[in-house]
Amino acid sequence: MNPLRIPARAIVLSLLLAAGIGNVAAAPAVQGNRISVAAEDVQHYLAGSFPQTHDTLGGLLALTVSDPRLALPPGNRLQMRFDLAMASAGSAPVAVGNVQLSSALRYDTQKQGFFLDQPTVDGFTPAAAGGRLDSKTRELLNLWLTDYARKEPVYRIDPAIAAMMGTLQVQSAAVENGQLVVHFNQDVEALIPPGLLKGG
Repeated sequence: MNPLRIPARAIVLSLLLAAGIGNVAAAPAVQGNRISVAAEDVQHYLAGSFPQTHDTLGGLLALTVSDPRLALPPGNRLQMRFDLAMASAGSAPVAVGNVQLSSALRYDTQKQGFFLDQPTVDGFTPAAAGGRLDSKTRELLNLWLTDYARKEPVYRIDPAIAAMMGTLQVQSAAVENGQLVVHFNQDVEALIPPGLLKGG
């Protein structure tokens, strides 16, 4: 190991903690080469990331997604529900309904977070009796979902912890036992000071 790298990491950690950045999100649990995040921590992160609005046709139509609710059932896909509203020509948003989706996961080492991977819309509950998810709204929803899955994480690792991880390679990312879990190719726990870790 290069002895010069340890002080550099320590300096980065000190700066992050001094700035309070390390308190942005709850610390994940770290065991060996595995990092896991509890559903309630992911839900808290999501609550701070919404509502989101997707404009199209030069702002003539706007899709607003709000109130995300996460579920991590048995299996390897997460589930999300959120409310959908539409607005046209600067008018107030009108509730469309509630959308249910499921998705696999990927972990991006550059952005240090969990992202949706190939999400699918699995269900829709209209806001009013007889309502439906028309083709235009569905098209806008799919555009937003594709953009969201590419750009924004459902959970980002605490920057203070991520700073300690260097350039570890991801082996897998999935839902396991009601948690978001990523496995790396090295022992993560050995790289991170115990004071930053949540009890496993």
